[in-house]
Amino acid sequence: MSKDEISLRRLQLRNLVVMAFADGQLGEREVHLVADRCADLGLDEYDLQKAVEFGLSDDASVELPETKADQHELLRDMIRMMAADGHLDESEKRLFALAAAKMSISAAEVQQLVNETLGK
Repeated sequence: MSKDEISLRRLQLRNLVVMAFADGQLGEREVHLVADRCADLGLDEYDLQKAVEFGLSDDASVELPETKADQHELLRDMIRMMAADGHLDESEKRLFALAAAKMSISAAEVQQLVNETLGK
């Protein structure tokens, strides 16, 4: 894995952690989702620790990826995180909507991503 690929994967994990903390709490299902995603990305415990530290910091923010594929992957991760605890918090919805808008993702694309991600 190249350094750029590792950096992109770390960014993806950090973004997921920021989304996990968006509602002000980190539930057990969210913890498992973050840990599983870390493993899926081929990252280790150190990367997970750094992502959590970033998510807890005052500087925590979602950093938007540049490519459409990476943007869609970010939104899929955010959808999974919002659904993880079974409760859609207003702050999670706002963060998701802002990220989608900043990346110029259309409402139709968002709906397609939601349907694909949640198996509808």
